[in-house]
Amino acid sequence: MQVKLFDSELQVMNILWEEGDLTAKQLSQILNERIGWNKNTTYTVIKKCIKKEAIERIEPNFICHPIIKKEQIQEQETTELIDKVFNGSKSLLFASLLDKKKMSASEIDKLKQIVKDLE
Repeated sequence: MQVKLFDSELQVMNILWEEGDLTAKQLSQILNERIGWNKNTTYTVIKKCIKKEAIERIEPNFICHPIIKKEQIQEQETTELIDKVFNGSKSLLFASLLDKKKMSASEIDKLKQIVKDLE
């Protein structure tokens, strides 16, 4: 199932992925502390996530449960970036990432292991 989440919806989902199930009230408090959202904003975004079937509402207490996995969204967003910006080329994406940043020896070793596992 493909679900397109906007940045505001990802804010809500990231908290649920980090914390697990929360009430809408708890989510509202966390988002208020982290980014200054008011209760109405949070509830509006939660309702959008429910409509997109990214979150399940469980009663009583309006508990929010993430239906989609973080890895699913990461894969979708990465694929979209590769297709849109790098003409579908994963190697161009990696070249761009590696060209702009210095990498530690352990990061290089991790990349080598990933490539080795793909072979």
